[in-house]
Amino acid sequence: MGNDIHTLISDAQEFYTRLAANNTRDWWAANRATYDDRLKPGALALLGDLIAPLSELVGTAVTPKLFRPHRDVRFSKDKTPYNTHLHMMWKIQSDAPQNPVFFFGIGKDYVSAGAGLMGFEKPMLSNWREMLDLDTKRMLGVFEGIEETGFEFREPALKRVPSPYDKDHPAARFLRMKGIVGSRPVPADAPLVPTLSDTFAALWPLNALLISIAEA
Repeated sequence: MGNDIHTLISDAQEFYTRLAANNTRDWWAANRATYDDRLKPGALALLGDLIAPLSELVGTAVTPKLFRPHRDVRFSKDKTPYNTHLHMMWKIQSDAPQNPVFFFGIGKDYVSAGAGLMGFEKPMLSNWREMLDLDTKRMLGVFEGIEETGFEFREPALKRVPSPYDKDHPAARFLRMKGIVGSRPVPADAPLVPTLSDTFAALWPLNALLISIAEA
């Protein structure tokens, strides 16, 4: 298949379904040619094909990354050695202290794309809460617009609104977050480059907002 990305989703889901049932080093050694010769080249091709449209969208460079197949099991009770998904991302290279990303992932039972920041560093978290309080209406408008186009945000990390903010604050849901990621499913038969380009364009208001908050 070479660098052909057109069957990346179906190839990956078949491979990771089998890997999930046989997550051992022996199985990987016997089947890694599928990853090395088909999945990895397809993922790298997709990462490369989206650099130009994403750089044009955000007005600066983006840095692509393909996540490694091996799991870090040092601090995990689950000692299975390999990830059962193919994940990649494009990090925006702005002058902000903490930069958001666009990401795409294929697992054995999902295909999704999204954007945001998984976790806020301490200065970003302070800025996030302050701006939610000072600019509530505008920020909620951005989030509502994203949700209206079919994206979902991950559940907040905190059960309670942090002090000194009121528990009934209009932005209570977002004040309870310690990072924000919006994502939605990608159809398994989608042409990936145009589909992801459209998906990330719809998410750009979220990442643009995060950059402005980080720079505040």
